[in-house]
Amino acid sequence: MKKIVFALAVLVSSSSLISCKNEAKKETETQPQETVVKKKASYVLQDATNSINWTAYKTTEKTPVNGQFNKVDITSGGAGETVKEAVNNVEFSIPVSSIFTKDSSRDFKIKKFFFFVMDQTKLLSGKLVLENDSIGYANLTMNGVTKKLPFNYTIADKTFNMQGVMKITDWNAEKALSSLNEACKDLHKGADGVSKTWDEVAINITSTFK
Repeated sequence: MKKIVFALAVLVSSSSLISCKNEAKKETETQPQETVVKKKASYVLQDATNSINWTAYKTTEKTPVNGQFNKVDITSGGAGETVKEAVNNVEFSIPVSSIFTKDSSRDFKIKKFFFFVMDQTKLLSGKLVLENDSIGYANLTMNGVTKKLPFNYTIADKTFNMQGVMKITDWNAEKALSSLNEACKDLHKGADGVSKTWDEVAINITSTFK
């Protein structure tokens, strides 16, 4: 009889111990996880108002033709606690399909007879590097070629502005330039009757942060 009572006591004690362990385990499992909220940077380039403007030239008199790209994608970086920090080392891509000159016929010709004559140029891509407080360069990839495009820049309050001049043939794009000039032969003639498309494009980019 004593043996039976002892066995029952051991069984009850074991059951209680197991039950306590299970309850402790449940309590541990149901404890809420701490959520770590990552603070958003003060300046985010993707959220800024970005204007990518360019000026090309035609005719011997160097008549300007203005245009812009309506879209830019930030592929790496682009955030910081200052404007300079947000811009420095940012990587980007620009679809050439977003070109806009306020003339749909001209837009079509630039895409077909200039960009689409090149290699691997559905996108322009690059990286901005700020060397000091006034100059920098873009490692710009076009026509399968990556070259440095030097620029000057300013930062005023929340606005970044850069200006540079691009020489098209530095990107081995002579074929594309000739193709565009041929497609626009009559439109690129000046008073002297010579059709000319200049190997020079002025770049002006402004980013105004929120």
